[in-house]
Amino acid sequence: MPSKAQSRPAEPAAPPKAPRKIINLALQGGGSHGAFTWGVLDRLLEDDRIDFEGVTATSAGAMNATLLAYGHMVGGNEGARRALEDFWHRISDASKKGPLQPSWIDKAMHNYGLDYSPAFQVLDMMSRVFSPYELNPLNLNPLKDVLEAAVDFKRLREQPSPIKLFLSATNVRTGKVKVFDKHELCAEAVLASACLPFMFQAVEIDGEAYWDGGYMGNPAIFPVIYNCDSRDVLVVHINPMERADVPKTAKEIMNRINEISFNSSLMREMRAIIFVSSLIESGRLDGKDMKHMLMHSISADEVMVGLGVNSKLNADWEFLQHLKETGRRHAEAWLAENYESIGVTSSVDIREQYL
Repeated sequence: MPSKAQSRPAEPAAPPKAPRKIINLALQGGGSHGAFTWGVLDRLLEDDRIDFEGVTATSAGAMNATLLAYGHMVGGNEGARRALEDFWHRISDASKKGPLQPSWIDKAMHNYGLDYSPAFQVLDMMSRVFSPYELNPLNLNPLKDVLEAAVDFKRLREQPSPIKLFLSATNVRTGKVKVFDKHELCAEAVLASACLPFMFQAVEIDGEAYWDGGYMGNPAIFPVIYNCDSRDVLVVHINPMERADVPKTAKEIMNRINEISFNSSLMREMRAIIFVSSLIESGRLDGKDMKHMLMHSISADEVMVGLGVNSKLNADWEFLQHLKETGRRHAEAWLAENYESIGVTSSVDIREQYL
């Protein structure tokens, strides 16, 4: 008879956890379209296989980056998710108090634009004749109140954080890019990164005036190359790189000009990365002295090409949720397809995409 003390069969060993991989993020700007990036970040933060080392960002991307770093510092990944959700709720709530609302025609057309919004038509016409200094002499900006309610900037500057922040703005006087790091951050620095000169007065910091960082870096990649150990950079695109058709209407032309101008700085940096990578791969440059960057990309061009430039001013909650869910789906697909590439190889052919 078997002994009562006979040992039970050993429990099957738990499968080993996937190794945590460290990446840098590069977040583009694009007004309300930044809710797409919110969705991407929300999904990445759910994945315990990934850590973030540095985030370089511009405009709406700078806002997402700030909330990501602050929320993570306060409460880890879940804290970052809550901070981002709260921020976009605040953006939508604040927009309800303003005149820029989609009309019933816009909503019926399901294009998320403001084409038939009377307030937008008036603002668009006035901004072609009058500057923000004339239209808004008191320099009111509701985004500042939203940012200061969502982020304790003093705590963000002074408390240690595992995520390095680099926010780009354009120096109006010199035309050079200014990169604000974590220790310089304040609401004004974030607003400088998002200052569209036809809508807002230039943001002045320490005697210098700044406009939207997208003109010189959307986003700038060099801060994470120089200041971070990880070679992996995940670019979250908002502005479509390509369009199948040549724009014919005035609105379409202006929209395409906006996309090209806000992608140009990123394309220049990518060409430099391609050049250095080619030298390293050919053996003409020592990979020990020069960093061989591994590039990744998440975009939703099939969605973004259907959105007009004025939809970037639409903060209707339904629209923001639509973009967030789109971002989550694309991040999910990217993780499933490319997680194993992190730390090993680029998951996007940067020569094909940027040359």
